[in-house]
Amino acid sequence: MELEYNTQREKLIISEYGRHIQKMVDFAVNLEDKEKRQKTSESIINLMGELNPHLRDIEDFKHKLWDHIFIISDFKLDVDSPYPKPNIEDLFKKPEPLNYPNQKIKYNHYGKIVELMIEEAVKMEDADLKEKLVLAIANQMKKSYINWNLDSVEDKTILKQLVTLSNQKLSLPEGTELHKVNPPPKQNQFKKKKKTNPRNHRNHSRN
Repeated sequence: MELEYNTQREKLIISEYGRHIQKMVDFAVNLEDKEKRQKTSESIINLMGELNPHLRDIEDFKHKLWDHIFIISDFKLDVDSPYPKPNIEDLFKKPEPLNYPNQKIKYNHYGKIVELMIEEAVKMEDADLKEKLVLAIANQMKKSYINWNLDSVEDKTILKQLVTLSNQKLSLPEGTELHKVNPPPKQNQFKKKKKTNPRNHRNHSRN
């Protein structure tokens, strides 16, 4: 008996259903009697649902199964579906390119979120709440700065950059103390361990 390898077999169209389902669909496609073809296809649909119970979590999973059986048949299956048949052109249509923001960030270590927070703070009318938010933003800026640069930073530098980012619309009193943030430990991956001289070790053992 000659062995048959997967590389020699016909490529599976939807691999998660397996080769048996694909052979069943091929069998249904070649049935001449339409009534038998319809009943066989419906039985295959039920079996596909049993073999892939995770599809039941998908909204309208029966519709998904019917779409899949048409795809597996390479759209050659001529049966009546309770749902509109999928369009082959829509399946292979390239998605529209995403619109990526082109706005430049003034300070990369602060990111866009901080800039958006500053924009919202500028719009605020409640003076007391606004002051608290600006202070929270400044503390976040200090934390982001240290996490990015792995080094300490003076509060006055953060306060100055806050004014810059807000286009001189936000500020904190001079001498404002921000939360203390310790820079993360710097790890030197290339630090060499001191080698031990085997000869000295032997001499030490004798002593």
